Amino acid sequence: MPVSTASEGATITPGATQPTSYTAALMLLASLFFMWGFITVINGTLLPHLRSVFDLTYTQTALIEFVWFIAYFFASIPSAKLIERIGYQKSLVTGLLIMAAGALGMTLAASIPSYGVTLAMLFVIASGITLLQVAANPYVAVVGPPETASSRLNLVQALNSAGTMLAPSFGAYLILGRSVSGTVKSGTVLTPAQRLADAHSVVLPYVIVAVILVILAVVIARFPLPAMGSATSRVAKAERGNHSLWRHRNLMFGIPAIAIYLIAEIGVASLFVNFVSQPNIADLTHEQAGRYLTFLWGGMMVGRFAGSAIMQKVRAEAVLAAFAIGAFVVMLVTVFSSGPAAMWSLILVGLFHSIMFPTIFTLGIKGLGPLTEEGSGLLIMAIAGGALFLLQGRLADMFGLQNSFLLTAACELYILFYALWGAKVTAPLDAPPIDG
Repeated sequence: MPVSTASEGATITPGATQPTSYTAALMLLASLFFMWGFITVINGTLLPHLRSVFDLTYTQTALIEFVWFIAYFFASIPSAKLIERIGYQKSLVTGLLIMAAGALGMTLAASIPSYGVTLAMLFVIASGITLLQVAANPYVAVVGPPETASSRLNLVQALNSAGTMLAPSFGAYLILGRSVSGTVKSGTVLTPAQRLADAHSVVLPYVIVAVILVILAVVIARFPLPAMGSATSRVAKAERGNHSLWRHRNLMFGIPAIAIYLIAEIGVASLFVNFVSQPNIADLTHEQAGRYLTFLWGGMMVGRFAGSAIMQKVRAEAVLAAFAIGAFVVMLVTVFSSGPAAMWSLILVGLFHSIMFPTIFTLGIKGLGPLTEEGSGLLIMAIAGGALFLLQGRLADMFGLQNSFLLTAACELYILFYALWGAKVTAPLDAPPIDG
């Protein structure tokens, strides 16, 4: 189809020849994946920082992550509705501006300082990220040849992993490194004046983040971003009687697959430091263990680059199945071994987890056609499953931290089931609707 200029940019029908601007558009979108990965992982720095500043209990500290992930549940469907009204490009700009507003709100929370305002602003930032996820993930998946959709999404998700790798250093230097609580030994009691000064250390990094987000919003607003084309445009309400999300097995099993995967990913990342610090594993300090966490995130980045290349020639379902088997095996090693073997097997699961989210996502929206926005919203909403990592904490209290990773192994088995059977497309919308 020839390229035509519109308010949403050049139109590209999925499967058509890619215009010259496609590569540039993909690179620009990759910056979005980098930014939301970067901002999400800054939370890892905020948790110990805010616990010290506000003298929080562990339950109150866990509430920070809960508020972050629950935003995906509440914001996903409204995000899909907004995309239907204003289109993908304007929605990307809106998401970035919402995130910038939340980042500036974090400076207000630090100036007061207020734990409640902090939670509210983190919810705002996560809501903006949700809008970006609902818009950008299906855009990357659909605005090109369908056979390489998983490859494209894994490629840009690799930049997301690059953001998760750099964020801990950024947070450690500009937040923990500039605060009393971040530079003294655990257990040190801070004075009220020190707590106030520590709270203010959040201002500079979030101002920097807000400025970058606004600049990125301006760039995307002015960029001739290719549109997804009519194949994914929303059908008229009168025609919706012929279409139903429930008829798409790949979506219905994909929604719990995303939620279950997030339980595995967040559980591993959240408990990694505590696990490898144990005397029978690596006997490290928390600071030393935190450095090894970089290898976990680095493995995810490497895996996504590798997965993107592999999926150019191998079916996405087959690659997902292979990675799920690999993840299951290394989690069994983590549970039933000790010493460096247990530590490195847990690090290695990052490599196998790498392709899971983007691959499940692209398989989940495959064949949805004009229902892509709604299906995308449901899949992104399932990211709220990350809040359920608290279940693993409960299992760790009851049966021991190492045994709790059996839950992660069980999650890998569901991903394997999805790859082998659940991801099969049963009712593509370019085919006649199924009766009954």
